[in-house]
Amino acid sequence: MYLDQNYRIDGTGRTATTQDARRRARNLLEAVLFTAPGERVNRPEFGSGIYEMLFDANSDALETAADFLIRSAVQQHLADVLTVEALEVSRDEGTLQITLTYVLAGGDERLSDVFTRAGD
Repeated sequence: MYLDQNYRIDGTGRTATTQDARRRARNLLEAVLFTAPGERVNRPEFGSGIYEMLFDANSDALETAADFLIRSAVQQHLADVLTVEALEVSRDEGTLQITLTYVLAGGDERLSDVFTRAGD
């Protein structure tokens, strides 16, 4: 059983949980992708820093850096949960879209999720 995201209280008055491994993986991926390093007090290395690249000028170097940041953050923080198979990052007018294809640890099914954030 895992904590569900976004944090909320369920119908019994307790912290909401989930037993769905895919939902847990998606929640963890979202946390890693959109947390800036240094944002968490007791885990200053946690996160990818990708959100900070949202308004940088498009270039091959930026795409390579984004790919590296995401893959290394996921590997560092979620290696025991999943393995990244494919990654695509696109930006358009202040909106960041990340498409990740991955396999959960101990499984063989390829899963794909899209994560989107608009700039403030």
